[in-house]
Amino acid sequence: MRWLRFTILLVTVTLLNVHSVMDMIAFGPLNIRPDLLLILLVFSAINCNIHDTIAVSFLIGFAADISGHAMGPSTIVFGVLGSMISLVRQVVIMKRMIHQGLAVFLVGLVSGLLIQFLTLLKTGQAASSVFSVVFKTSLYSAIIAPFFWLLLSVLSGWYGTKHTSARSQ
Repeated sequence: MRWLRFTILLVTVTLLNVHSVMDMIAFGPLNIRPDLLLILLVFSAINCNIHDTIAVSFLIGFAADISGHAMGPSTIVFGVLGSMISLVRQVVIMKRMIHQGLAVFLVGLVSGLLIQFLTLLKTGQAASSVFSVVFKTSLYSAIIAPFFWLLLSVLSGWYGTKHTSARSQ
């Protein structure tokens, strides 16, 4: 892993995730937008070695916390889920677009609900329409995931992951 290059990628994706560019593709009264950090998490957890995945997952979670409302929940949830995905990749190969989208959708649902739960425990404030927002954000992220996945696949050699099949690792 080339950590400086990965940091540049992470900062770029984080800025895109919170920038008004994402508002142009947002929809609905709840301003539903895809979560690019979620897609980066799933991609990295599948394509990095297990030791790098742990660090990368926590860094992506930290970036999500910095761009979010509460510090801590995303770091914990992304760190744990990224590590779990890294262990599951020994069994599941994510070469088909439908599998990539499904993985992002499922991880988005689980992470979104856990982050909302931990935020509720920390702040005592519940967000409105939690289930609707988490479901729609996960679905939107899953729809664009294969296309963002292609871009990450092209960049993977640049920032130090080997985009190979899961069985060969």
